[in-house]
Amino acid sequence: NKRTGGASPSRHPRARLHTLRSRLVPACMTVVSQASHHLSNRAKPAHSRPGACSRVAGPRVVTRRTNFVRSSWNTTAMADDGVSFVSAAQAKEIDEKLMGPEFGFSIDQLMELAGLSVASALCEVYPPRSHSRVLVLCGPGNNGGDGLVAARHLFHFGYEVEVCYPKRTDRPIYNGLVTQLSTLGIPFVDAETLRGGDPLVTTRDVVVDALFGFSFTGAPRAPFDALLELLNPRNSPPPIVAVDIPSGWSVDEGDESGEGMRPELLVSLTAPKLGAKTFKGPHHFVGGRFVPPAIAEEFELVLPQYMGSDQCARVSGLLTPGGGGFGFIKGPTMGGVLMKSPANESAEEAKRPPGYWDTSSDEDE
Repeated sequence: NKRTGGASPSRHPRARLHTLRSRLVPACMTVVSQASHHLSNRAKPAHSRPGACSRVAGPRVVTRRTNFVRSSWNTTAMADDGVSFVSAAQAKEIDEKLMGPEFGFSIDQLMELAGLSVASALCEVYPPRSHSRVLVLCGPGNNGGDGLVAARHLFHFGYEVEVCYPKRTDRPIYNGLVTQLSTLGIPFVDAETLRGGDPLVTTRDVVVDALFGFSFTGAPRAPFDALLELLNPRNSPPPIVAVDIPSGWSVDEGDESGEGMRPELLVSLTAPKLGAKTFKGPHHFVGGRFVPPAIAEEFELVLPQYMGSDQCARVSGLLTPGGGGFGFIKGPTMGGVLMKSPANESAEEAKRPPGYWDTSSDEDE
């Protein structure tokens, strides 16, 4: 049929596709929601285990539910969504088990896995197309090593990365991580430059807090106290990604002073720490897919499910529109893919990379 200037806009392929999607997506969401509700009311299969993948995920992302879970020597607290929270002492015991002769992990392996989890979570929430400038603050311990690893992965993910590592640890593992960053051309910036420069929010899009981990106690000393001050809410910093526990917080009690940093994204490693129960930010992930089932069983940990090949799992918060693909939320999913609502489509289309769901090649000439 010959097309005329008065042809209905709905005949355009893009318009037809949009109409089709606007009708099918709500229907699919209804079906999946009903299926999820049905499955959630059935008994869990006996072979469910931490880390196992699920073809249909319901409103929760945990593998089992209890009120309290006992470890080998103490009680592991549980959150409302069923994920275990461990104390600093328990986290230390788990690390010692992992690096013991029974399981054979090394410290550099754990750093690599942790850093990859941090980079993956950051990329999902703050994709490089909208948050390309990342500053990684690294402390002198293992938490700082996690940050150095994350910086390398973020570079390969397409970010413009800077690292502040003011108190370098002179050990082969850390020296190697620094060399890896240097050969990639990743610049190192000193703490004094950050203190005397422009506000971070004007020069960086995201800051990674990898200063102190679960083994740190006491008050931060120079120059870390000044770096933490830059991240204080009164200085309006850019979005903060905290590694394992926000620096300056008590590992077991959280932000006791009420005046600490307020990260938007927390990446708990192995399992969330007790102090993370006071975390009120919009995004909380766990990076602990490397935890052997025997460790989870010995400490009776309840861990989130990890979908596909993802290295981290979301345990609270919603996806940022267009924020790096699909994630794991308290909502209807199928095969780990979030069923998005049509209301969010227009906002997300503006942020999609070229060619994503592009039907221009199907248009009639």
